[in-house]
Amino acid sequence: MNRPSRSLAVRIALSFAVIVCVVVGMVGASLYHATNRALSTRADYQLIGRVEHFRSLLHDLYTINEIEARPKLFETMLGDRQDVILFRRAGSTPFINVNPEQMPLPPLAIVPVTRPIGLDDLYEGSRADGVRMRWVGAQARIGDNGEVVEIIAAHVMTQEARVLSAYLERVWITVIGAVLVAMLLAWWVTSRGLMPLRLMADKAAEITPNRLSARLDVAHAPAELQSLAASFNAMLDRLENGYERLLQFSADLAHELRTPIGVLIGETQVTLAHERSVAEYRNVLESNLEELERLARIAQNILFLAQADHGEQRIERERLDIRDELEAICAYFEGIADERRITFEIDATGEMVANAIMCRRAIGNVVVNAVRYATANTVVRLTGCADADGATVIVGNRLGASIGEEALGRLFDRFYRGDAARSEFTESSGLGLSIVQAIMRMHGGDVSVECTREGWIEFSLRFPGG
Repeated sequence: MNRPSRSLAVRIALSFAVIVCVVVGMVGASLYHATNRALSTRADYQLIGRVEHFRSLLHDLYTINEIEARPKLFETMLGDRQDVILFRRAGSTPFINVNPEQMPLPPLAIVPVTRPIGLDDLYEGSRADGVRMRWVGAQARIGDNGEVVEIIAAHVMTQEARVLSAYLERVWITVIGAVLVAMLLAWWVTSRGLMPLRLMADKAAEITPNRLSARLDVAHAPAELQSLAASFNAMLDRLENGYERLLQFSADLAHELRTPIGVLIGETQVTLAHERSVAEYRNVLESNLEELERLARIAQNILFLAQADHGEQRIERERLDIRDELEAICAYFEGIADERRITFEIDATGEMVANAIMCRRAIGNVVVNAVRYATANTVVRLTGCADADGATVIVGNRLGASIGEEALGRLFDRFYRGDAARSEFTESSGLGLSIVQAIMRMHGGDVSVECTREGWIEFSLRFPGG
């Protein structure tokens, strides 16, 4: 089952929204962690400053009794009602114990009285509900030479947790809002940006078999789409040319088949109109057989061209002596050449790599074409040579009248025949040179034609090397 395809604008909008979500989320996460670290550091320094202040305060007092007489003084110095402050002698019960939630003391390393408190001296803990706590323990001396006591303080980071929670909520709101805004803007911008594509699609929808001449406007298309529009127009040119050739091919094929079929029908109707002798029936059947053989050749040639056009055919190749092949072909067509008092002139050396049957068919089609259209009492020249890149066979004949450039370019079209093709000397169907071109393409070579100023027409068949 095919899934319904989403709009390109929607895809781009969703992709852009994902990008914005990732980017804004990364920025928000980075700022969140930076804020968390800043709040934690600030709270640590406040806790250290508080304990250092207690150290200084105890240094100005003289006895523990004075400390015990002022417990409220120390309670008011706490940063939060949940904070902890303990004063005790080493290993004894605290004589000042401000611990509202009765949280157990962690294993602390007490900072000596001779050393200031640093960040490394703080201990990380947590309350039962998971809220972070920071603990620190330090010694303090009462008076100049008085007793040494321990100060244990803790800060419960409830305010920092509330700030971070509110900040995280704003980050999520910002991310969601940014994604929605980015999605809408991306969809709007993409829809406007893809408008030229829609116009191109509407223009392409107007193209039908009867309107293949329509083309996209390349000059006014965006720079990014000009190459696409040019390629599309080039494709339409090929399609239009191919469609016209197909129509012409169909018309030529119908015309070519109509003649022998008309002959068959006419002769058969005339024969059936009256009683005939055995000899007359035999003559009609022989005539019909010739027309049927002509139809069979046309069908066979069309099938060969269709197979050559669709799908690559693997052909077996071998080394062939060029002169031997040309002499054999000339000997085969010597009969029809004598009828027109045409002689062959061969000048060939070297070898070529080709399929023997197809090679002979291609060269033979060119030779019989030269014999049919050459001026009577002239020479058909066949030359061949080989080099490092392959072999070339050239077949030339003299024409009574020159061929125009347009007609010269159409000689390889199927069923195309010039005026000379309709002479009394030929029964060509107009497929011979098309077959030559197909065979040369199957060999990976090519065939070309040119008219010289001396009134010669020459076909060059280029066979690649092995």
